[in-house]
Amino acid sequence: MACKRRRLAERRKACGYNQEAFAEAVGVDRTTVQRWESGQSGPQPWQRPRIAKALDLTSNELEALLAPDGSYSRRLPSGWLSVAPPSDDDEFEALELARRVAASDVGKETLSRLESAFDESAMAYPMSPPQELLQRVRKHSAYVGHLMDARMTLAEERRLYAVGGWFQLLGATLHIDLHQDHAATARLHTAATLAQHAEHREIEAWCYETDAWRVLTVGQYGRALELSLVAQQLAPTGSSAEIQATAQEGRARARLGERTETYAAIDRVQRKAVSMVPHKGTEHHYQYDPAKSLAYTATTLAWVGDPAAETYAREVIARLAPVADMHKWPRRVASANIDLALTLLSGDRLDEACDAAQRAILSGRIVPSNHWRALEVVKAVEARKLPEAADLREAYQGLKALEN
Repeated sequence: MACKRRRLAERRKACGYNQEAFAEAVGVDRTTVQRWESGQSGPQPWQRPRIAKALDLTSNELEALLAPDGSYSRRLPSGWLSVAPPSDDDEFEALELARRVAASDVGKETLSRLESAFDESAMAYPMSPPQELLQRVRKHSAYVGHLMDARMTLAEERRLYAVGGWFQLLGATLHIDLHQDHAATARLHTAATLAQHAEHREIEAWCYETDAWRVLTVGQYGRALELSLVAQQLAPTGSSAEIQATAQEGRARARLGERTETYAAIDRVQRKAVSMVPHKGTEHHYQYDPAKSLAYTATTLAWVGDPAAETYAREVIARLAPVADMHKWPRRVASANIDLALTLLSGDRLDEACDAAQRAILSGRIVPSNHWRALEVVKAVEARKLPEAADLREAYQGLKALEN
């Protein structure tokens, strides 16, 4: 029979919480609080720091408070914390608690391998077909879920939640690339939840930044701006997430026609990016570097109608494009060719623009979430009634056929 935790309920009430308010403060349902206080279950290790904070307790005080009624025979005058009488078993109880804290069925090696697997997947992202990489992410995410039922230390649990959050975030990005919005949204929510439990603000910031890109691809530019600003507020200062969210802000403002604010965002990105030193490989999707700022600047300037976009786009192409094989391009090169085409069209350099657009579309490096950008070029060429329009439309239809 479950033993009630009356002292937990007394402390909650003393702090001014009813069950519903307390549940909201620690991020659970009211029924969960009821189960804790009735003794049917106990808080998980990752929930205890929030409970201690809400009730203004140390971790040791909380552990004593969570002991079932009857475990301690004498109460303090305050009525919320009891103290066990001295016992010959005290020393062995302390040793057993220490053993249980250190016990783990997960281990540091397993977590290190999972973290390495995530980094490998994030570095493969620019070159891998989204469908293929998503299969790898699904397998690792399932394994993380399996490990969550295992016994582990609090430190290991936080690492597991963090790496699980990273995999969910990458999975969401791949779903966005494939135009699978419902799956992307679900994974983003899961990634944000895991990040909150792991107290990993950078992952949480990336969730908002990624969602900003998702809504931007469907024309919700105002919402994209809002999400990018939230991401910047959450992100640790100077982190890749902060810089990327700033770049996303610039792109959203460019689509909204806010020229002054767009240039201000570009300037902030360039100043922050120049000091970034890549530690995990320059193509790691969640690590910003100066080369990425070139690509984002090219896109942003192209959208705001600035001829300077040509210089940035050509530099991206020169730095990243292999000698002749366009099928080995990183995605940034295909995007840079679209930026170049848009800029050249606005400058009436029509033959060069069509050539750049054709290369981008035929490269096979444009993911479904970016098809709308290629279509913008196709429509611009058709509006000018250029002879290349038919070939360009045919190439675009071939690209769309691959999506299905």
